[in-house]
Amino acid sequence: MSLELFTEYIEKTNERFENELDLGDIATSIENDLLPEQVAVFLEAFPLKPRLNLWKLFSNEFQQNIFLEMKNESRQMLLSAMDDDACLPLFDRLDANSLLELTEGLSERFIEYAVTKMTAKQKEHFKKAQDYSDNELGHWQSFDEIKVSEKLKVSSAKKLYLKSQPMLTDYIYIIDNQSKLLGGLPLTQLLILDDDTILADVDYQEVQCLEASKDVDEASDEVISSGKAALPIIDENGCLTGRLDLHSAYKFKEELKDNQLFQSAGLSEEEDLFSSVWLSSKNRAIWLGINLLTAFLASWFIGLFEATLQQVVALAVLMPVVASMGGISGSQTLTLIIRGLALGQITEVNRQSILKKELKVAAINGVLWATVIGWITYGWFSNPMLSITICIAILGNILVASLSGVWVPWLLNKLNIDPALSGAVILTTVTDIFGFIAFLGCGTLLLL
Repeated sequence: MSLELFTEYIEKTNERFENELDLGDIATSIENDLLPEQVAVFLEAFPLKPRLNLWKLFSNEFQQNIFLEMKNESRQMLLSAMDDDACLPLFDRLDANSLLELTEGLSERFIEYAVTKMTAKQKEHFKKAQDYSDNELGHWQSFDEIKVSEKLKVSSAKKLYLKSQPMLTDYIYIIDNQSKLLGGLPLTQLLILDDDTILADVDYQEVQCLEASKDVDEASDEVISSGKAALPIIDENGCLTGRLDLHSAYKFKEELKDNQLFQSAGLSEEEDLFSSVWLSSKNRAIWLGINLLTAFLASWFIGLFEATLQQVVALAVLMPVVASMGGISGSQTLTLIIRGLALGQITEVNRQSILKKELKVAAINGVLWATVIGWITYGWFSNPMLSITICIAILGNILVASLSGVWVPWLLNKLNIDPALSGAVILTTVTDIFGFIAFLGCGTLLLL
């Protein structure tokens, strides 16, 4: 589906919400036209209440498929807003891999319920994956590999393949009676062999393996560079436990890249556009605090030259703090908005709601860090008017930074300029100029 059509669906749905019109037909169209992963992104474009109203109109099976594709924070918002009777069907008949992807932050009662609804085979797979940490390959391995005992005939291997036919399969794996991996047989070779041939008599190949304890990022690189559709995974005893295919490998790499991008701005890749104000404030406050330490370090070096400065030395020493706090706050909002624009989640209709939410987050963090900085400034210089000056400047600059973080990428996008490339430069300029004007202007009024 094109980005234009995706955005059109968001706008139509918003219009229905605003005019309190029936959503039944548009929910049916969404279920017929969009894939679950697209709907997971689509739902993020709405605040929680209208999101729930639309969610209830989807079929149970489609709800579960969407739920599996959602980001963790979006799932938690949904589970918190619904009672258990509405939540439990989302965990029916899950396979081990699906449940493993959901377990982060998931209540134990949901995990226990999901396990009780699994088949015996999937329970075994889930237990096996739990033996590894979440950064080890064994935790994320898939269990759809085709493995055949060397004692069986070629006909058995063919039947097994035709029955399961997992995607991205170019080999079947030959094992002994201890499940140790002996080698691999390409499907192209298997299909031309005589059905009555015993697999032990076939000249199968030695295959590249991955150890279950290996770091999942390194393992993903190996699969991508191997030239194979998938690589088998073995445990410490050489027994075949699962496999990692190209789709999963690229997925892990993409998630790692996204995490690094968002962490560079002090955000979580899992943050929902309409997550709670308090949760967003908490997520970002930590990085604002880290940034504060580096900003005061720069100010301390400037303060080493205090003896050579004139009457307004304190203003010169504290200027980097004002500029830096505005810059990091604006970059957090900027990163979130750029992602929303890229995914088609932000439109003319919901832009104001997002702006209000971001300003509330900025107000909370602005008051918090303005107070902290004010007290530190008072303890440093013993000047209450200077503390008031920097409090006003910090609060104002964080508010302006969040406002700019929404509007700068939006306007650049309208002008067909890539906000990912130029947004940070413009945002930094805006926050620096406003921060210095606010700080020095208040200083002139209150200190001189």
